[in-house]
Amino acid sequence: MNKGVLDDKVALVTGSSRGIGAGIAKLFAQQGARVVVNGRDAAALAAVQAEIEQAGDKAMSAVADVTRFNEIEEMRRKIERTFGPVDILVANAGGSPTKPGPLEEIGEEEWRYSVDANITATFLTIKSFLPGMKERKTGNIITLSSAAARQPNAMSPIPYAAAKAGIQMMTKILAAQAGPFGVRVNGLAPETILTERNQRMIPDALKPALVERHPIRRLGTPEDVARAALFFASDESAWITGVILDVNGGSMMV
Repeated sequence: MNKGVLDDKVALVTGSSRGIGAGIAKLFAQQGARVVVNGRDAAALAAVQAEIEQAGDKAMSAVADVTRFNEIEEMRRKIERTFGPVDILVANAGGSPTKPGPLEEIGEEEWRYSVDANITATFLTIKSFLPGMKERKTGNIITLSSAAARQPNAMSPIPYAAAKAGIQMMTKILAAQAGPFGVRVNGLAPETILTERNQRMIPDALKPALVERHPIRRLGTPEDVARAALFFASDESAWITGVILDVNGGSMMV
């Protein structure tokens, strides 16, 4: 019996132990995909997997550091043995410890961490899974950028914004390269999303001012980003590639 728009697809969502990644993984599973949740926190991954399976959907967890190519390759082989080749890759893993501030005050270690956690992780993950997609003449890759890469802002953490901007260009070039092999590549650029982490870190007194910056008068949720990812993952977007979709409640309009 058909269940959803992703029936019989195998989907890997990196960085899906919590937040946006977990939201995407859960929605994809609800839509019939066999979902692989990935991260470095085995306990958090197990919790997401259990939630998906309790709903009657299929999932497996794969602990791997996606800044290390050998770990990604090991994860790919494990997935292929268990679920089969990955049809949909969501390169979501990222993050940044760098606070906004003048460029000259940013440490080299902070710079390298943000670059590795975002663009390097995205590059290495795609590098592992793309060859199989090209060989099979089918595949769907979704990258995660950020509103920080879409518009210069003095309050953006520079390493994070630069890495996310690099992901956008990589997405477009890859779409041009992989399209002739039947592989689509698109990206999402969320703005302020009320993940568990942001719920804790954004002071309640600041939230009303943030809401006022959005024509749609609320902040985003992981589910908002997940629904956008589902559009790119499904055949509803079959003739769309090389697109960066803003998911920001209208806070930035070009």
